[in-house]
Amino acid sequence: MEILRQLLLYGHLIGFALLLGGTVAQYLSGRIRINSIMLWGAFVQLGTGAGLAAPLRGGGDLEPAPAKLAVKGAVALMIAAMVFFARRREVVNRGHFLAIGGLTLANAAIAVFWH
Repeated sequence: MEILRQLLLYGHLIGFALLLGGTVAQYLSGRIRINSIMLWGAFVQLGTGAGLAAPLRGGGDLEPAPAKLAVKGAVALMIAAMVFFARRREVVNRGHFLAIGGLTLANAAIAVFWH
């Protein structure tokens, strides 16, 4: 089961890189819109995050706190919804776009600093 958890974690990190990298690249291009990389990253994060939240480690101290999982899941759903529903717009509102990047960074901070 540890190998499965590590593969899911690896995929989760790739999803984070796709989402944040796509956001930064699109922002720096000067044309603020949702690209397909961001969409893929958001859904890879959701899928692998759901897999990581499954009780694969046999309980004990290795299981993440349910409150942490709920907060991370809610933030990931917000990100995915924001990306999905704005994906066809030619130009996305600057605040909406920056919120996607900010929530992505916040979700990573929750993962790292919440023990």
